[in-house]
Amino acid sequence: MSMTWNPSRSDAKEDISFTQLDFETISKIAKQEFGLHLEQSKQSLVRSRLGKRVRAMGLESFASYCQLLTSPGNEREKEQFAASLTTHVTQFYRETHHFDFLENSVLPELLDAAKRGARVRFWSAGCSSGQEAYSIAGSVLKLCPEISELDFRILATDLDQTILQKANSGVFGSEDCQFPSDAHRSHVFDRNAMKSGRLFVKPQLRELIVFRKLNLNGHWPFGGAFDAIMCRNVAIYFDRATQERLWKRFASQLTDSGYLFLGHSERITGDSLEDLEAVGVTTYRKNMHRSAGSIERTGRNKENVS
Repeated sequence: MSMTWNPSRSDAKEDISFTQLDFETISKIAKQEFGLHLEQSKQSLVRSRLGKRVRAMGLESFASYCQLLTSPGNEREKEQFAASLTTHVTQFYRETHHFDFLENSVLPELLDAAKRGARVRFWSAGCSSGQEAYSIAGSVLKLCPEISELDFRILATDLDQTILQKANSGVFGSEDCQFPSDAHRSHVFDRNAMKSGRLFVKPQLRELIVFRKLNLNGHWPFGGAFDAIMCRNVAIYFDRATQERLWKRFASQLTDSGYLFLGHSERITGDSLEDLEAVGVTTYRKNMHRSAGSIERTGRNKENVS
């Protein structure tokens, strides 16, 4: 998944009041609630993107909207707020080098372990409409047709409940089904996948994935460890301190020698290099000899992927 700031076309009417104080309040909420970092240069974009919400709520000013956001019991509107500031950009088998690495260097060992009865878990963090998670599952099914018989699951999470419903359906329009090659496409869709102009992912893939709502900047309600985590092109919208905390949290959530995959412009820096070492292009592996706070891979996972 990638959360990208959408280019600004003015959605807010000029008569909707928007002040520097409004921008500062919005920036504070975005940072505290979701880890999003809004620079001063984003003011016109914020006005453009949130103008729709201000009008939808029947409000006359951004100040009123900020008051609404900070009032108790408005969690759903906070979700709409975050969704308005970000746009989900993703595709199947995006950054193919990660999936080549998975198939050649990660999955063979994990699938062998699963065949011996081990529990194996993947996490697609910031999964958007699901293409990343289904791509992981497609690579798994390619290497192990009997995967449904093994203890292998993929947790896919995102903040946006609406986009998660689309992901969970496993149904895509042709415009959402761009692939690096026909071979990659065959891992996710059967030849007869098209029905009424829509494509349906293989049922075997849907069985491997659990989609759940999760704010990466909030509480993570699971205790079991993950053998691999993909969180790509999400942290680029966090400031350095927030990124560092996220890397640490990911490292603590990995099994010993578990893998973390980041987006093409993201890098592990600072103290987190004590926990994670680079093993490929934006690919990291937990350093089990130096990292503390490991979670047992046999731990039960509270997010229903156990």
